[in-house]
Amino acid sequence: MKKTLSIVLGVAAAGLSLSLAADDVRAPDALTANPQSISLKLENDNVRVLEAQLEPGQKEHAHSHPSYVVYVISGGTLRLHTPDDKTTDLTVNTGDVMYREPVEQHWGENIGTTPIHLILVELKHD
Repeated sequence: MKKTLSIVLGVAAAGLSLSLAADDVRAPDALTANPQSISLKLENDNVRVLEAQLEPGQKEHAHSHPSYVVYVISGGTLRLHTPDDKTTDLTVNTGDVMYREPVEQHWGENIGTTPIHLILVELKHD
């Protein structure tokens, strides 16, 4: 688990947060862009808690996040896409917890053989 978490943190540190060109518009938030796979569990002045489920082969639509924490309920393998056509394959294990910097636009797809189930806690105050 430590190796996977180190890889996840390394990917985040390596620039998964994107800065788009000045004429690009920030992608819609994750819930608005992906109502078929993401649901709202709680929202208040401090946080928004989302539940995400991706079946094998399922792809998300492009979306953004403020700073957030991810808890992996059921792990699997994700391919993360950025607007510049870069991809990163990421294995997340059940029980992993990771902090993610804000991201202006990305989308994921489940390239594994098992459903992926996540809880995302978006922070409203950085």
